[in-house]
Amino acid sequence: MEQSFAYRFAQTVIRNRLSILWVSALIFFCAAAGLHKFEPTDDYRVFFSADNPQMLAFDEMEKTYSKTDNVLFVITPKDGKVFTPHTLQSIQWLTEQALQTPFSSRVDSITNFQHTESVDDDLFVADLVSDIDELSASDLARLEAIAVSEPLLKQRLISPNGAVTGVNITIQLPGKDMKAELPAVAAFVRSLQAELLERDPNLEVRLTGISMMNAAFTESAMKDLSTLVPLMFLVVIVMVGIFLRNFSATLGTTLMIFMSILSAMGIFFWAGFKLTPPVASAPNIILTMAVADAVHLLVTFLWNMRRGMAKHEAMVESIRINLMPIFLTSITTILGFLTMNFSEVPPLAQLGNVVAIGVAVAFVLSVTFLPALMVSLPVKVKVVDHNSNARPQLLERLGHLVIHKRKPLMWGMLAIAVTFTAFVPKNEINDEFVKYFDESVPFRTATDYASENLVSPYTIEFSFKSKESGGIAEPAYLAKVAEFVEHLYSYPEVAHVNTLTDTMKRLNKSMNGDDPAMYKLPENRNMAAQFLLVYEMSLPFGLNLNNQIDVDKSATRITMTTVSLSSNQVLQLESSINAWLANNAQNYTVDAASPNLMFAHIGVRNAYSLLGGTSIALVLISFILIVALRSAKIGLISLVPNLVPAGIAFGIWGLVGGQVGMSVSIVAGMTLGIVVDDTVHFLSKYLRARREQGLDAAGASLYAFTHVGQALVVTTFVLIAGFAVLAASTFKMNADMGLVTALTIAIALIVDFLLLPPLLMALDKKRYVSVAPSSADIVTKINPPPINENRPVQA
Repeated sequence: MEQSFAYRFAQTVIRNRLSILWVSALIFFCAAAGLHKFEPTDDYRVFFSADNPQMLAFDEMEKTYSKTDNVLFVITPKDGKVFTPHTLQSIQWLTEQALQTPFSSRVDSITNFQHTESVDDDLFVADLVSDIDELSASDLARLEAIAVSEPLLKQRLISPNGAVTGVNITIQLPGKDMKAELPAVAAFVRSLQAELLERDPNLEVRLTGISMMNAAFTESAMKDLSTLVPLMFLVVIVMVGIFLRNFSATLGTTLMIFMSILSAMGIFFWAGFKLTPPVASAPNIILTMAVADAVHLLVTFLWNMRRGMAKHEAMVESIRINLMPIFLTSITTILGFLTMNFSEVPPLAQLGNVVAIGVAVAFVLSVTFLPALMVSLPVKVKVVDHNSNARPQLLERLGHLVIHKRKPLMWGMLAIAVTFTAFVPKNEINDEFVKYFDESVPFRTATDYASENLVSPYTIEFSFKSKESGGIAEPAYLAKVAEFVEHLYSYPEVAHVNTLTDTMKRLNKSMNGDDPAMYKLPENRNMAAQFLLVYEMSLPFGLNLNNQIDVDKSATRITMTTVSLSSNQVLQLESSINAWLANNAQNYTVDAASPNLMFAHIGVRNAYSLLGGTSIALVLISFILIVALRSAKIGLISLVPNLVPAGIAFGIWGLVGGQVGMSVSIVAGMTLGIVVDDTVHFLSKYLRARREQGLDAAGASLYAFTHVGQALVVTTFVLIAGFAVLAASTFKMNADMGLVTALTIAIALIVDFLLLPPLLMALDKKRYVSVAPSSADIVTKINPPPINENRPVQA
């Protein structure tokens, strides 16, 4: 039934080739027109769904206090001293200029830090550094001593050794024009960086912060589109040209993949989605998938023509033979990518959807547009005379070797699979948002430097609620907050805690004649409230306490900074802190939130969600294969080469790296659909030889090697090249995904060549011929005599 339908379908395509070309072009231009709606996004929040609990908690935190989006200038004097007149003047200049940053709400530095001291029994609040030209060496030493001992500055805006400092700009984007707002911020601070370096060559200036991270997301996506996609196009076209050795076939393949990519991306943008770094990898993935369809069709087509078939007949026969396996591989690939909809990360789900659209478009074009184009173009091939005594080709020799060594190969490959799969548990789920970027990205290097020398970007924020208006002045509340802060410092992972209680201690000391013994919390609520009121009234515009205290003074924000931690370590830390709060702060409500927590939770949930999605895809793909191949036994055998590659690849990954982030976690489901392609094409040729030519399992395996082996090698090399190019991405999510996927696909070809045939020969004994045909008989069946090109091909 499949053959007759495929034959009639092929005849219809050839007969209506001109109409198909015109309709394909029209549909392509309509779909690709969506590219005019192209818009990148530069907000890390796109990695979280609207109902993500950690993001909702973080949004609530920012509504209660203020946003934490920021740009941090990390400044390192080459002479190793921040507290010199020249360097302090540069920092003071930068602090003033930074106020002009678009959408900035405040600027904090060591020069404008509001230092308090007692003057004639009054509280005096002023910039820590002023009148720099009049400062003596002793004045500079005193100011440095104050800065490196002040809890609100140390390891936030000044390093403990006084060698590195920071100027922090808080950014409040209105969110009305995202295409223009963040780029304006990034452009301004970079120009300010360049101007500062020109003014003071003694300085090294680096830029980090949440706003710079957001800018890096967009810049990485655009860089991938402008460099990796053209590079991949070039690599694929060259490889296809070398393997097919035919200009028309190479041209047809190029047009098909070009149309598949632009159609899929156009439809994606028509649907109103925005470009994110993961989605930026879609063109490369679609390109490789489209090439696989084209290669299988064209290899058979050219093979037929080289053996004497006329062009039209060769294409009809190629469609007849390949329609079912190409359809099956497309369906399984689509299912594999659709499993990404189980991801908790919207951009990854969007990547799966756009690639699924691209694969569907590529399938339709490969069986309609491509055949119609090929029979319309001049195709010159050299007819090869059949000679059964010719030296066997490499893949035929490999086939004979596999047949001869089938038992040791089967047990050896199974042993290798079990050995490497045993290392899968060594992988650790980890999503550190800073490490999403390659070390060549300035944001990454600046952030790593800041983490080592000044302040880490990894934070957890706590809203400590007193449950009553003005309750933050209650001594019992302040004491409990201080106790909580002390507990946080007990963790070796914690580098700094920014808390109101340090300000209250300093105020109490200043209001008591700067007596060091009074550096403690006020013991009277009215006194604490009065201290706080006097202090707030003395603060200049833009440096108020809104970032630490809510409107009715019922809660305060505590910001804990940690060293670099894996996702599991962050969750363990959160769990330990929550346990302490449950036992020691029952009278208060404490909410925790931060980007660090958001990424830690999403990484773990994403892995488990995708595991469920992959399981569902495995069941569906297995069912499809059993039905399509019309054999439950063969369908079940196919599970081994479909599952083993991912197990081996993740075992190797566990040995060499072991870090599984959001991107790597999608590889199992994604590659499941891809590696099935090789298995389906091999099995379809195997079963064709069994059913149509009456070959036994050994002969049918050899038939598959010679008839589809070349196409499998070509498509595998193209797929590996495509995903290997992704490994060069500066966005580590794409790079890791490309690397692990390329590894899995390479292993899949080895498994399909060295494990699948021995399994078939061991388990598929139905209609087994007791006396195997000779090698010459097999070769004769594999390489039939030339076909008279005037004789019609029978379905």
